[in-house]
Amino acid sequence: MSDVHITPEGLEAVEKELHELTTMRRPEIVSKIKAARELGDLSENFEYHAAKNEQGMMEARVKELEAIVKNHVIIEKHRPTGVVEMGSTVRFGENGEDEETYRIVGPAEADPKAGRVSYESALGKALIGHRVGDEVEIRTPSGAYSVRITGIE
Repeated sequence: MSDVHITPEGLEAVEKELHELTTMRRPEIVSKIKAARELGDLSENFEYHAAKNEQGMMEARVKELEAIVKNHVIIEKHRPTGVVEMGSTVRFGENGEDEETYRIVGPAEADPKAGRVSYESALGKALIGHRVGDEVEIRTPSGAYSVRITGIE
């Protein structure tokens, strides 16, 4: 895995989730598997197969989180430069629509519904390098649209 760009808050959330999975969820799932084994024939034991499936998904998430922690590169907070960059919070409007605000973050913590978009997304790529007042064209697979940047923090 290559570098994972992440904000300090994002790294803290990843570390918290990793701790919860390894110290709380892992022992719970091991207990479920042990209890299901005691029920007898494993070939038709739904509880056993469900617990093993849950364990596999949880372990995959643990590996993903461990890779993020191992390969993280912190997105530093810079002095405001007036230019959109990783870590910037950007306000913009689209043709008379309500203004929207997004923070430009790494892919590991992107969550558009929570106001965080990846610098690798169409929106993030388009906004980076622009200033307040710039009209920016966003190209997506479903078409293109323009927004005007109204603020950068």
